[in-house]
Formats: sequence, structure tokens, C-alpha cells
Amino acid sequence: MQALEQVTEQAIEWHRSPLTDDEQEVARVMQICNACRYCEGFCAMFPAMTRRLAFDNKADLNYLANLCHNCGACLHACQYAPPHDFGVNVPRAMAKVRKQTYTEYAWPRPFGKLYERNGLTLSVATALGLILFLILALAMQGTLWHEPLAGDFYAVFPHNTLVIMFGSVFLLAVLALAIGVRRFWRDITPGRATGEAVAEAAHDALKLKYLDGGHGLGCNDEDDRFTQRRRLFHHLTFYGFMLCFASTSVATIYHYVFDWQAPYPYTSLPVILGTVGGIGLLIGPAGLFWLNARRSPLHGDPDQKSMDRGFIALLFWVSLTGLALMVWRDTSAMALLLAIHLGFVMAFFVTLPYSKFAHGVYRSAALLKWAIEKRQPNRAGLSD
Repeated sequence: MQALEQVTEQAIEWHRSPLTDDEQEVARVMQICNACRYCEGFCAMFPAMTRRLAFDNKADLNYLANLCHNCGACLHACQYAPPHDFGVNVPRAMAKVRKQTYTEYAWPRPFGKLYERNGLTLSVATALGLILFLILALAMQGTLWHEPLAGDFYAVFPHNTLVIMFGSVFLLAVLALAIGVRRFWRDITPGRATGEAVAEAAHDALKLKYLDGGHGLGCNDEDDRFTQRRRLFHHLTFYGFMLCFASTSVATIYHYVFDWQAPYPYTSLPVILGTVGGIGLLIGPAGLFWLNARRSPLHGDPDQKSMDRGFIALLFWVSLTGLALMVWRDTSAMALLLAIHLGFVMAFFVTLPYSKFAHGVYRSAALLKWAIEKRQPNRAGLSD
């Protein structure tokens, strides 16, 4: 107990350091956790913590924050959690620094402030604005309501127009994320990535290994009960998204390689992939939204709920409008449904680099850093 009190007093003195208030809180908490070690087996963040004797390096704090999966297990296991005087809340401290990471590494840098404003209201407003623009464009052309077009989307919006519009926005979004995570990767000085380390990091990321609470029982949501719901809904969201991306990729190959023009039949590979992925993107985001509303405010940063919900809402509406468009593509309402769907898709791409999507990219980089680091000598001289 005396040792922990001394550690806490040392951490409090760091108010004069160049670290932000949120980073100083993570440093304080990590000093206490490093002295206690009770939660060492919960996730990769804790053994990574034990390889450090001091926590005054911003890059280290960003790395540890993104390695944390916010499963909540450590909060309920900690004897120094609120209402204890030490007030140790690892999930909340890490969540605040994670958002700070996205803000500081954003490209272009001034756009980093969007992480603080890209909430549910802004996401929906962006989508509705784009939908209104597309609907007005169709209305001016007299094609908003039409005779059935046998599902031919390109009779409404030319193929090349869609490729230029959405391809350019998507590439800019990927570029912005890539530059940001490259800056993060360079600062955390990861070392040499071996094939074994890459394979392990990919396995851990794709399996969501660290959403199991360190014991396979899952996360804590509204209380200290363990559940696999959060892991399941994350899987449905991610793999639903990947199936939809695969659908678009296959359709692109059909169009440019085999000269097979859309629309494709319901039994075709692009439609099957898109349908299965779309269903996953309905159930997953709906489940995550439900969990987000029920989760204890102690689990993470309540100020980020709007950002979380904005991203989830866009994913849900992209999927819902896409499935509706597929079902009613042979009707007179196809152009209207297409405008609504494209508006949500464009809003998703526009906000992509500055939304909760970034957490998957930075967390994957942190997992790779850990897979590399654990294979290196422990210079702190402490047990892993």
C-alpha cells in the first residue's frame, strides 16, 4: 500500500510535464497498475505495460491506449477503481488518449478536430444534405420517378460518374488514414516486423482476441457480468463490411475484366455477397448501438458516445438502404432509393478518416507493435 501511494504521488507531480491532462492520467494509472500487476493476464496492454518503468513518453502512451480494447474486465477487477481514492479507471483513461491519438495524427492535421465533432448529428446531417442534393438533381432531370428500368442503376447515374465520384472520395479517405497511421507507426518505433509477428497480429485482430476479457468469457457491458455480445456484434459488423467490399470488388472484375454489365441476377456472386454482408451490417451496428446505449458510463469516455453512434448509424443506414434498393430495384422508385443509398454511402466515405473507423486501423498497428515487441528482449528487466 505504501509503495502504491508513493507511485501515485510521483504521478501527480507530472502536471509540469509536456503531457496533456489525459496523457498524465494514463501515466498515473499505469504507474499504479505496474506496481499492482493484478490484471496482467487480461489483455496485451498489461504485459506491454510491464516492459516500461516510466510513462512519460507520449508515443508509449498512445501505443498502450490503442492496445487497450476497452473490454472493461480490469475496471471490475481493480481494487483501486472508483470510489477508491486512487480512482483507477483504465478503460476511460485509455479511451480519452485514443481519441487524442486520432486527432493528433490526422491528415490533414487541422481535420483532426473533426474527431471531436463527428457525432451522430453531423453524420446524419451530412448524409441528409447529400441525399437532398441527389434528389434535387434527379428531380431537375425529370428522372426521380420513372418507368421500371429493370434494375439498371446506370440509367439513372452513369457508371463513369459514379466511379469518379465515389472512387476519388474513397481513395482520399484511405490516403488520409494511411498517412495518419504511418505517423503513429513511426513514432512508436516498432522494430522489424517478421512474418510470424504479422501473422500473429492479423490473427488477434481478425479474431478480436482481446475482447474476451482475458479468460474467454467476454466483455463487461452495463455491469460486471461477462458477455460475448460485444464481440459478436463487432464480428458481424466487420465481416459484413468486408463481404460488401468483396461484392463491390467482384462486380468491378465482372465489369472491367469480363465485360459483364450490371444489373446482376439475385443468384450472382456480387448480389449474394452483398446480401449476406448487408444483413451482417444491419444486425452488427444495431447490436452495437444497443450496447452503446446500455453500457456503463464508467466503461470508456462518455464524451465519445456521439462519435461512436454517428459511425454506427451510417453503417446501419448504408446497409438498410442498399438492401431496400436491391429488393425494389425493378420498380418506379428505384431512382429515389438509389439517391438515398448513394447519399449515405458518400457520407460514410467523406467522414471515414475522421470517424470511429480509425480505431480499427490504429488498434491493428498497436497489435503488430506488441507482436514485435514481445519477441524482443525485455530491457526493463521485469517479467512479461
